[in-house]
Amino acid sequence: MGTGRPGLATARAHGLFNIVSGVWPLLGMRGFERVFGPKEDDWLVRVVAGLLIGIGYAQLRAPDTPEGVATARRLGLATATTLLAIDLTYVPRGRISPVYLLDAATETAWLTAWLRPRPAGAMPSP
Repeated sequence: MGTGRPGLATARAHGLFNIVSGVWPLLGMRGFERVFGPKEDDWLVRVVAGLLIGIGYAQLRAPDTPEGVATARRLGLATATTLLAIDLTYVPRGRISPVYLLDAATETAWLTAWLRPRPAGAMPSP
């Protein structure tokens, strides 16, 4: 695993975060629901968990090449944007717990990390 390519550390960190986020409800749905509130459809939580694990694994294992980092970046931007949109849509409607605003802040931080300026030519655009 290289360390010099811009964005690679972000890819690794975001990948690990997504894997941990996905594993949590699979290992302990009750603990997950204590924090984030009860869920009507446990199967849907498991689907999202599986997707987060898969995306996180792809980010974590992204090759240390411009193309590898660009792919991890696109996955990171798409995932963080989607989760942020869900948080900001369904918290105000009362459909999900206000604790998801903490997730919204985290997803905003990931977007900021991915979108911060990079040296010219360091990484292809998403």
